[in-house]
Amino acid sequence: MSNNNNRSEEYKNSLKSGDTEEWFDLVFYRPIGFRWALIARRLGITPNAITIASIFIGVASGVLFYFQNIWLNLAACLLLMLADSFDSADGQLARMTKQYSRIGRILDGVSGDIWFAAIYVAICLRENATPGFFSSHTWVIWAVAVATGLCHAVQAAMADYYRQFHLYFLKGEEGSELDTASELRKKFHSLSWRKDFFQKFTLMFYTNYTAGQEKRTPWMQRLRRVLASAYGGRIPQSFRDAFRAKSKPLMKYTNILSFNTRTFALFAAVLIFRMPWLYFAFELTVLNFLLIYMMARHERICRSFALKLEKES
Repeated sequence: MSNNNNRSEEYKNSLKSGDTEEWFDLVFYRPIGFRWALIARRLGITPNAITIASIFIGVASGVLFYFQNIWLNLAACLLLMLADSFDSADGQLARMTKQYSRIGRILDGVSGDIWFAAIYVAICLRENATPGFFSSHTWVIWAVAVATGLCHAVQAAMADYYRQFHLYFLKGEEGSELDTASELRKKFHSLSWRKDFFQKFTLMFYTNYTAGQEKRTPWMQRLRRVLASAYGGRIPQSFRDAFRAKSKPLMKYTNILSFNTRTFALFAAVLIFRMPWLYFAFELTVLNFLLIYMMARHERICRSFALKLEKES
């Protein structure tokens, strides 16, 4: 009984938080990821190694989406689910073993982009090979794919940013991976291209990624500055609780914009409707609308708290 209780407690500690976990992850991906994490810990496999394995599995999934064969497409869906279970496992293993690193965070974010880049290419090649509008106008599907990919990148970046900001108020700095572009730039300039090439190269992209998140959230940045001026690193619990209560309802949108909803849409477009291009339409319309709505609401929340705090100060 004691061993079961310890295992249950360990599983709970492997999760980010009850506020930010999606229900489907909790009933499907997190239990599977936890088992992968236990096996990896026993074998001495690192979180980054699991992430890299997920990249190869995700790319293999993308290749299979090219074929107009229902069984190969079903295999592609299963491989993509396997890749995501590995993506879940790397974070759970990192929390279980305290193996946190910025490189790991960057790899974790890049892995999903690589999966979907492979899927986008496969869909474009498939549509060009299928008699119809896209085969007669081959450039159109590629243009749509590029636009979709850019939107996907912004959707995923902002969903992750709002989630990390929420975790900052819920768990503090130790429970969040919230960075600032200014600190990252200092770190970047402190490194040498000759001695720290790989670290500096990845940090260059991550700094630009973080700067883009900050540029899209002016009121969040103003709130962060006001908080730093008023409290330093010691934000009162009452303020944390108040912000968390306002931010928590938006976590469902960060989850929709992350993985599960978009893969359900992808599976439906490929397996049910047999029109993969519909997935691009879904990302460009439904997910972009949710992104704009989420960003507008979050900025209003930050504006309200920032102005109130400035007035009190």
